[in-house]
Amino acid sequence: MSYKDEYQKWLDSSALTDSERAELEGISGSEQEIESRFFAPLEFGTAGLRGILGAGLNRMNTRVVRWTTQAFANLILSEGKDAAENGVAICYDCRNFSEEFAREAAGVLAGNGIHVKLFDALRPTPELSFAIREYGCTAGINITASHNPKEYNGYKVYWSDGAQLPPHHADMVASEMSKTDIFTGIKSAPFDESVASGKIVMLGDDTDQMFLDMVLCQSIQRDSVKKHADTFKIVYTPFHGTGYKLIPKALERLGLKNVLCVPEQMVIDGNFPTVKSPNPEESEGFALAIELAKQNDVDVIIGSDPDADRVGVVVRNSGGEYTVLSGNQTGVLLLDYIIRARKAAGMMPRRPVAIKSIVTSEMARTVAESNGVKMYDTFTGFKFMAELIGKLASDEKFIMAFEESFGYMVGDHSRDKDAVVTSMLIAEMATWYRNQGMSLYDAVKALYVKYGHYEEYTLNVQMKGIDGLKKMNETMVKLRGDPPQSMGGIRVKAMRDYKVGERYDMVSMGITKLDIKGSNVLYFEMEDKTSFIVRPSGTEPKMKIYILTSGKTHAECKSKIEHYLSYAKMTFR
Repeated sequence: MSYKDEYQKWLDSSALTDSERAELEGISGSEQEIESRFFAPLEFGTAGLRGILGAGLNRMNTRVVRWTTQAFANLILSEGKDAAENGVAICYDCRNFSEEFAREAAGVLAGNGIHVKLFDALRPTPELSFAIREYGCTAGINITASHNPKEYNGYKVYWSDGAQLPPHHADMVASEMSKTDIFTGIKSAPFDESVASGKIVMLGDDTDQMFLDMVLCQSIQRDSVKKHADTFKIVYTPFHGTGYKLIPKALERLGLKNVLCVPEQMVIDGNFPTVKSPNPEESEGFALAIELAKQNDVDVIIGSDPDADRVGVVVRNSGGEYTVLSGNQTGVLLLDYIIRARKAAGMMPRRPVAIKSIVTSEMARTVAESNGVKMYDTFTGFKFMAELIGKLASDEKFIMAFEESFGYMVGDHSRDKDAVVTSMLIAEMATWYRNQGMSLYDAVKALYVKYGHYEEYTLNVQMKGIDGLKKMNETMVKLRGDPPQSMGGIRVKAMRDYKVGERYDMVSMGITKLDIKGSNVLYFEMEDKTSFIVRPSGTEPKMKIYILTSGKTHAECKSKIEHYLSYAKMTFR
């Protein structure tokens, strides 16, 4: 069916509400807009769905949510009666229509005879992962678009281990969607009736308390917290999102007495009125938090994204200015601290393991291996990290997993990145360093002295719309078919193609197998020990280019970054 036919099908449907029909009739004069909304459905993958809000097949709306949930229900029913009885946990974030989408999903599951546990209000993503494991659910659904702009919403799906959906199950959902009519193929039960009959059970404060108990179990040492509780101050912002309740509680239960929350950003609002983007990776969003920190002489600021799975850290440098730590810097700081603190407390397992993504700083490997900790690599995404944890040897124990994009996981209570436990550990770490007479800024500098200088940069090349998708695909095909022999005059030693799981030596022309495969990533090993990595984003219309380098000095690292950044900007346009 062409996009024009699909558009007409929607217009002809008696199921449309007046507002949906008016929205679609309003674009009747724009061929480009019609094509954009109906050229293809939002692609369902292991990360679920994510898209711009609006009417249409390629948008996030009630129709698409019901359709996807029916396909997911078919998967669960295929697993047998127990799978339906164990049911699905559902939570949602602060975004526009998130609660509505969550209730619609619950209604479809109930209509298919599947039990539902729905949170009674917005909750952090890691608490959903916890609830799936705690209540023995078959699966979970999270209505969220993480840190995307306000125009977006999404639909993330989890399996019984608390991790995002495995690829073979994602393929089954996509297949079921292709067989199901978006208007006539849906079974749904009235929400209020389903709650009254017990098919939908609401989760509330009891689950919060169990989750917080597990978060606090990850605290390693509190002596420094107790010592500095009266004087140590920290600023926190949830960026209008789900962290507003549990992260301050976690910090207070840790023992901190001076947790200063940014009042304007404690207001739940899916329009994110105080920031351009609710992304803790972007320093502009911390303006209000920095203002509050200056007023109260605060050294550390923590910010969580709208669904509270990512966390950003701002520290005051030696010149008194506030600077956002990179995801790599925060991750390396935490890894080093966890290793030190566990060893001091006698809590280090016999065969400790740390996990990072292939695009995350190699400094993490240096920190781990220098301290007797095995470092494993996975693809970007905590579903891969969770899968690896499940495959570890019986005497191996993971102590931390993280990726450069501000996601960190510690503990067995959740199988996704967790801003709640991370915020608690960052605060504990900050008090520990204060006990040594150091700030977190001092700590970062000290780690470079101890482990060597590393620098990383991520370039996001926007490729929006249908043409953008085509361009991303064409770029990857061209790089594979004719890989560069050099980049700005520096020779390429090897290319790792993680899609097929092979490493091509550009000197010997030999081919060796990689430990992992199946992701559309090209990894170029450069002669100067820099890594130049290219991958299309799985959740946003952009190409991501990672430059990871090391050197004898920080200036040398900066020079390498500038060289490869210049090359990337000329090559990827």
